[in-house]
Amino acid sequence: MKLAETETSINNLSASANLVKTKKTRFERKISLFGLIFAMPWIIGLLLFHAYPLIMSAYYSLTTYSILEPGEFVGFDNYANLFKDRVFWISIYNTLYYTVIFVPLSIAFGVCLALLLNLKIRGQGIYRTLFFIPSLVPPVATTIIWLWLLNPQFGLVNYWLDKIGISGPPWIGSEAWSKPSLILMSLWGTGQAVVIYLAGLQDIPQDYYDAASVDGASAWQRTKTITLPLLTPVIFFNLIMGTIGALQNFVLPFTLTNGQGTPANSMMFYVMYLYTNGFAYLKMGYASAMAWILFLIVVGLTALIFVTQKRWVHYQGKE
Repeated sequence: MKLAETETSINNLSASANLVKTKKTRFERKISLFGLIFAMPWIIGLLLFHAYPLIMSAYYSLTTYSILEPGEFVGFDNYANLFKDRVFWISIYNTLYYTVIFVPLSIAFGVCLALLLNLKIRGQGIYRTLFFIPSLVPPVATTIIWLWLLNPQFGLVNYWLDKIGISGPPWIGSEAWSKPSLILMSLWGTGQAVVIYLAGLQDIPQDYYDAASVDGASAWQRTKTITLPLLTPVIFFNLIMGTIGALQNFVLPFTLTNGQGTPANSMMFYVMYLYTNGFAYLKMGYASAMAWILFLIVVGLTALIFVTQKRWVHYQGKE
């Protein structure tokens, strides 16, 4: 009799557990459904404005598609023609030249500026704001300002160079000085990266500096052995973002040259030439092929930087 009662109790408990499990499953399904409903606008936007254009650009790169005509399937002819295009190689050279020089300079300039702005001095917030403001200026306004500053005849830069006995170069009007001029303009807007470096500096524990001071380390030794190694994760992030942004440089050179890339195509950057082919010449298939080549270049360089991070990026608390 007692055995039968025990079995009955066990069955009842099992039934109750199954009921609770069923209710929990229904609740979880309901929560999942609500989550899917709330995420649906983002999912639809992702599919319509990212996935679909990505797939179609891959298809268009194999056709003679233009905005006005559907075009014909030509296979890899667009890619073959690109490798025979002289301006295509010039645009690659200009873009890599800008990237290789600007990105390291922006990192060095940004880190040094962040170290100075991190000093405990009066008016620290004002100085930080002043150096951050240029990054908020629209690129078109930046272009107008620098066109005036770098004017060979009336610009302030050449005026002050003449005051110290240096003959100023023609800057943007010269094939040799056009890209260095653009790099100078771009360095003016590194305030956003400086803010990120400052955040990284604030994340370094003060205990490390105190211990180094007790051991007799100088300011330079503390910077070399503590600050820079622990700042490498932030430098790594800005290196990735800076490289991708430099490879896609468009607004400044396009505005400076009205999309012409003058003088002598020295300012014809890759994305500018892509835009010109797609929307000026209506060679959208050709431009799509350029876009995919740029995508592969960006992926390759990003992967290379990720591979090398194990040798120079140091994370706190990781041996």
